[in-house]
Amino acid sequence: MCVVVRRHELSDVEWAALSRFLPGSGTVGRPRSDDRVVLNGIVWKLRTGSAWRDVPERYGSWQTLYTRFRRWALDGTFSRMLRAVQAEHDAASDLDWLVSVDSTIVRAHQHAAGGKRGRAATARRVITPSADPAAD
Repeated sequence: MCVVVRRHELSDVEWAALSRFLPGSGTVGRPRSDDRVVLNGIVWKLRTGSAWRDVPERYGSWQTLYTRFRRWALDGTFSRMLRAVQAEHDAASDLDWLVSVDSTIVRAHQHAAGGKRGRAATARRVITPSADPAAD
């Protein structure tokens, strides 16, 4: 059996890794939309960079996606997901923490270009003791 995964959707392996970190639904009120469909809609929106209103209808209402995204972002769900997945892969030595910084994008601020010449680089400050020696 061949399972087709759309380009911007989570695979079964990714869903299995992330679904356990999602908060449970409450017992009161209307049943909420399927978490996998909603999370796929959020992933689609973030990967494409489109507006919330442009998310395809197959993921449900854009208001539902936005509300769930905002709720999960504010309650720390996404942070917990990231920390837990990183910890699991780090423990299994699957992560390579090498970071490369391209020097063409590391720039000093325009005001850091230079100062007036001929002055001392730092001003000399005189430190005077306070009236209360215990505070020093």
